Amino acid sequence: MPVSTKHNSLVAKAMTDAGLKAAAARLAPAKEVEIDGVWGSAAALCAAGISAISGRPLLFIAPHGEDADDFADDLEVLTGARAMVLPPWEVDLGAEHLNDDVTADRLRLCNHLARHGAGPGVIIAAGVMALLQPAPDRRTLESSRLTLKVRMDMSIDRLLQWLVDWGFERVEQVDQQGEFAHRGGIVDILPPGEMAAIRIEFFGDEVDSIRLTDLDSQRSVESVQSVDIVGLKLPEPSGRHASFMSYLPADTIICRTNRREIDELAEQLHRRASETAVGGPLAGGKWLLDPAEAMAVTQNLARLELRQFASGEAKRNLSVGIRSLETLSLNAPEALGELQEFAHTAKVWIYCENQPEREHFRSQLNQTHPFLAQKANLEIGHLNSGFYWPGRKLLAIGHHQIYHRYAKVRKVRAIRSGRPIESLIDLREGDYVVHVAHGIARFEGLKTIERHGAGEEFLSLRFADNAVLHVPASQINLVQKYVGAGRIRPPLSKLGGTLWQRQKERAAEAVEDLAAEMLRVQAFRANSPGFSYPQQTEWQNQFASQFIYTETPDQISAMDQIAQDMFKARPMDRLLCGDVGFGKTELAMRAAFKVVEAGKQVAVLVPTTVLAAQHLNTFRERFADFPVTVDMISRFRTHTQQAQITKRVAQGGIDILIGTHRLLSSDVRFQNLGLVVIDEEQRFGVEHKEKLKHMRAEVDVLTLTATPIPRTLHLALLGLRDISSLSTPPLDRRSIHTEVTHYDDQLIRSIILRELDRKGQVFFVHNRVMDIDVLAQHLRGLVPEARIDVGHGQMPEGELEKVMLKFVERRVDLLLCTTIIESGLDIPTANTIIIHNADRFGLAELHQLRGRVGRYKYRAYCYLLLPQHRPVNSDAAKRLKAVEEFSDLGAGFQIAMRDLEIRGAGNILGREQSGHIAAVGYELYCQLLEQAVNAIKGKKAPARKEVHVELGIEALIPKSYITSERQRMEIYRRVVSCASVDDLKQLRGDMIDAFGQPGETVETMLDMAEVRVRAGAMGIESIVRIDPDIVLKVSNQGRVKRLFETAEGTVRLSDERTIYWRLPVELRMPHVMLRKLLDQLRR
Repeated sequence: MPVSTKHNSLVAKAMTDAGLKAAAARLAPAKEVEIDGVWGSAAALCAAGISAISGRPLLFIAPHGEDADDFADDLEVLTGARAMVLPPWEVDLGAEHLNDDVTADRLRLCNHLARHGAGPGVIIAAGVMALLQPAPDRRTLESSRLTLKVRMDMSIDRLLQWLVDWGFERVEQVDQQGEFAHRGGIVDILPPGEMAAIRIEFFGDEVDSIRLTDLDSQRSVESVQSVDIVGLKLPEPSGRHASFMSYLPADTIICRTNRREIDELAEQLHRRASETAVGGPLAGGKWLLDPAEAMAVTQNLARLELRQFASGEAKRNLSVGIRSLETLSLNAPEALGELQEFAHTAKVWIYCENQPEREHFRSQLNQTHPFLAQKANLEIGHLNSGFYWPGRKLLAIGHHQIYHRYAKVRKVRAIRSGRPIESLIDLREGDYVVHVAHGIARFEGLKTIERHGAGEEFLSLRFADNAVLHVPASQINLVQKYVGAGRIRPPLSKLGGTLWQRQKERAAEAVEDLAAEMLRVQAFRANSPGFSYPQQTEWQNQFASQFIYTETPDQISAMDQIAQDMFKARPMDRLLCGDVGFGKTELAMRAAFKVVEAGKQVAVLVPTTVLAAQHLNTFRERFADFPVTVDMISRFRTHTQQAQITKRVAQGGIDILIGTHRLLSSDVRFQNLGLVVIDEEQRFGVEHKEKLKHMRAEVDVLTLTATPIPRTLHLALLGLRDISSLSTPPLDRRSIHTEVTHYDDQLIRSIILRELDRKGQVFFVHNRVMDIDVLAQHLRGLVPEARIDVGHGQMPEGELEKVMLKFVERRVDLLLCTTIIESGLDIPTANTIIIHNADRFGLAELHQLRGRVGRYKYRAYCYLLLPQHRPVNSDAAKRLKAVEEFSDLGAGFQIAMRDLEIRGAGNILGREQSGHIAAVGYELYCQLLEQAVNAIKGKKAPARKEVHVELGIEALIPKSYITSERQRMEIYRRVVSCASVDDLKQLRGDMIDAFGQPGETVETMLDMAEVRVRAGAMGIESIVRIDPDIVLKVSNQGRVKRLFETAEGTVRLSDERTIYWRLPVELRMPHVMLRKLLDQLRR
């Protein structure tokens, strides 16, 4: 977007500066101009001014990608224009890694420049790495873009080949960017950067329709006439490439802020790339261009260097005299006083993060610094680094710089809800399953078997003693995936034996006792006196609205539930579940604010000292604008400090106290405790849990857990335990690139250096304290460029805190540590985690550890290292495979299928229930629990009438219509679960949308399902064809008899529950019989 002088007074001011005017006049091809005295975010304003004065495009070259992003942010905040950013690939560029939205962003920018050029005022920002990485030549670029239009000639095969050539991955059902799925005459594509999939339907070799599709429902939501798709990788084997610079117009200005650092970094990156070069799609494995080659074109362009200080040849340079604001007082009230002084002689711009923060700040200034409130321009945006420009009499600063908070703001992009697990249907051959009536078996796939002269699909189950049971697809609801309480393989049940029935009965008795106990506790709490907090107040609204991200629907719903709990005059006891980083802490802080405003205190209980320190920073930052005192008690504090803290909290001098189990000590007495927030309760000991149990009867308790609670258990526990779930990732978080690989020194070095090259940090997890220092020495020798430190739970008092603070403050590049980082730590700049001997970790542990990275806008990487010389057992291999496969956001809900759900069940229900879960399987256990709750409450669950229909007609989903066995089972399960004709119509529409027009056998299957639905509503129990009759078993003969009185053929009653219907001979063909039967049932 070109810089416009019409809408921005700051650019207009910059354009009047004599230094910038002189610089613009001197900028000629192959000439270099230097300007001194450019500080902080002023670089973006000066660049915009020069570009606007000269009417030329400008390329800003920064050392790192993060610096380029900061420049683009500052440009947007100060001028209203957004720079085009060339992103770097953040990964070792092996061919298998190029399937990334970065590739598409780079191709998109090259395409834009190739087709439209860079006109006056266009500004592009790029880091050195991004510029050294090759761009496609113009011919390759042309083939990287595909435009599809309705009615255009294009064969499916040609489209599929293009997608494969350009790096899209073929899957059964698109869910992640860069995937495509092919089903008959339909192709679904999810291009990078898009929230909706593109569904293209073909008629022969012509594009018949193009529809945008919702990813969660997989339904089409909008028709479009055309769509542009950009490829994802440089195709093999052409190897044609160019420098990105070759796409720049000849009048482009090259702008840099630190030429020496840029040149040194370029040489360093190229040298490292040469050390670790691997072959790939570009000729000769050349993943980084030689700096001289990449930058050659700049020699012929006008070059501008913006310096902070004057160089030795100052007489040659121009100066704008901009100053930094580093001398501004660290004390916020004093800093505001200094800004008020500036306001007497200069125009002051202050940038707040959002509208509520601006309003609160304006109100505050009106009371404390009225002159500044009157004179300052309060704008919205995140300015990275403030500056004062005496020559233009202007000062710009961010609200965060005054109050020393939110130095890094994570960008929010469009979000997509996570899909809760409805049922554990993801069956594969060899998986254990539970047949509700017969017990535990092994699933051996779908088999087509002919029965009564017609083909039908069956689930093949193998029980003990090699007994095989074939379950019709129409009874798929009787089969569930077995998920037990651990990794032990369950024994297969004996078909026809009595043990399974006894196990079910024992589990049913256990859940009845559990439900009764939980209801008793619930009733006790309901009768306990509690404190009723007022509904939303003005301050609470201000606090909530200052949240610098966009709330997800889940967060809004959960906060409403928490507020309702706190409004009631009984103690709250709510469990808040959500995957790592999904926004639980924000809700806890809002609840805490409500309590503190009412004059009460809050205790925040966390499992580790490191997490306590992190929470202290988070809470203090969030509460900075309000008169709330937050402190921490843990072993990070000295005995003297702890004594002072206990004294202050007893006197009411501390509003929110954060701590480990030290909080539960007898000497910690609150003056007026109102709320206890417990983070990961399952990690506390039995003694601590007993103390918490007593607290629950007296004060409000909010428990946070990163263990996802599956929907089945959530529904079963309704009315027993108050639970809120968060399933939507709220930040601009990309999925974490996860890789299982063997330990290799050269690989470790390149992984660490790559993260350092983008100014990031690395977690290296090694869970053996005995030899952690030996590994530290080895890593220091391997990567001398990195600052490495060690952290583990057995370190002396205070040592661990120092190490962690150094890491948080970015004085350490790599933290070699144990699993002390597993829970809750949030360090945005740490975006690579290496887990050593990963086969020794549990699945839940690995998922939690991986959640420590990917908290910022850059792509995160998780490497699960296997030992070189030690074999890995099969169970460990499966765990690692699960973590590698489920790298997308909210993957906890997928991993839960393997391990986490059971951990969650144990946390909520107690360990004694684990044995019953193992005996009957997780899903059946939840069904029994739901039945027990309903029975105790006197609620009758609506009985679902199962109608047995057997007409000898082929009714199945052929592989030619839906190839995937998993998708066929999903459709069979949906057919069985349809409770009304409307449900069936919806299903049919979804199938046509996703798979195309169904064939005869699929239509027959849907008609048979309609027969079951309508017959069940009339009290018909079974419909079986016994030539030459259709025999109906009924519970209400009168109603059914009246229905069939008008039927063709003859109807006779053999007894009060059986009706024989004989059609005329010419109507006895199977499909005609089905049609006639439906006609009668529809009357």
